[in-house]
Amino acid sequence: MKLLFVHECFGALGGAEANILASATGLQKLGHSVGILHGPSTGNQEASWLETFLLRYPLGEPADAGHVGQVIDAYQPDIIYVHKMRDVKVLRALAASGRPIIRMVHDHDLYCMRSYKYNYFTRRICERRASLFCVIPCAAFVTRNPGGRAPFKWVSYTAKRSELRWNKHFQRLIVATQYMKDQLLHNGFPADKIEIHPPVPDGLGPDRISTFGERNRIVFAGQLIRGKGVDLLLEALAQVQVPFECHIFGEGNHRSFCEQRCRELGLADCVHFQGHVSRDVIGQCYTDASVAVVSSVWPEPFGAVGLEAMQYGVPVVAFDAGGIKEWLIDGYNGYLVSWRNCGMFAQRVEELLRDKSLGRRLGQNGRKLVTDGYSFSNYIGGLEDLFQRVSGQAPQPMATC
Repeated sequence: MKLLFVHECFGALGGAEANILASATGLQKLGHSVGILHGPSTGNQEASWLETFLLRYPLGEPADAGHVGQVIDAYQPDIIYVHKMRDVKVLRALAASGRPIIRMVHDHDLYCMRSYKYNYFTRRICERRASLFCVIPCAAFVTRNPGGRAPFKWVSYTAKRSELRWNKHFQRLIVATQYMKDQLLHNGFPADKIEIHPPVPDGLGPDRISTFGERNRIVFAGQLIRGKGVDLLLEALAQVQVPFECHIFGEGNHRSFCEQRCRELGLADCVHFQGHVSRDVIGQCYTDASVAVVSSVWPEPFGAVGLEAMQYGVPVVAFDAGGIKEWLIDGYNGYLVSWRNCGMFAQRVEELLRDKSLGRRLGQNGRKLVTDGYSFSNYIGGLEDLFQRVSGQAPQPMATC
């Protein structure tokens, strides 16, 4: 089959981009052709993307709907595989092509004007569907503007409603967890269009297992944005009473704040901000880690970084937010800590640092859970099966949006 990926950027950035590259590479190995219609470059690790996506079609700024139609006519895809895309003009052009369309819903930006389903100031998780409540009293029409000239930007409620309607025209929506499926159901998507396919990281060899070294190494990997809770992680680490070293991998607009907070808490000698690095570098760190931490306080759609740690036999400590509880079983493969309870988070981390045999046992359980339930080959095979089923279906008549 010929598959046309569609995404808002090109290159490494976060979990969505890691999944895109892994999925495209895996499907390519099965004999499928992959191309990509994409937004601006991230400037990160583009060599791997260039190697996988030999056919690349930039959207331009602003995106031109006519250009989208021309790309589809030229490429003639059997399936259009949409990832993150908010531009209503692009969505409309994709739907107008008459091609079967599948959307991977990576996070909350489809139905949340702020895109992260929690209040930036109070950090309370939002349980409501997209509605006028987003305008008053939530005031989500004004949101952060990372990388823009102004610190904030305007988000149109009307455009968000239109985006939702166009996505409901697509043949299937893929989500990682039952939690995410429930969010789509809550926003009016039909159940028979939603399928659960967790975005599993690519497999690792059996020799890549942590040694649980005496350095008491702690690993965090993810974007350094406020929802990832790195500031709360630092508050928890300040309460740990045994020596440790923590490696924080990732970039984001919250990094400078967290680095300052790190110094204020007296952690500068044991917490190291490593920036955006390759997956291999993070993997090497996991091979001597005692615990992986997921400190997100926004409702994680899945939290695939936890599975990646468990592939190395490393136990995970995480806040109970969103879909994390669907793979992190408290006391079995790590510890699920009540939301924002930094004291308990510190206690669980310290427990694993002190008791290496406990860490190894929970880590082995996590590795078994990943091996038995989250096989990368099964994930790619599931995608292939879905694409084949949908490619044989006639697209629905286009609705007016």
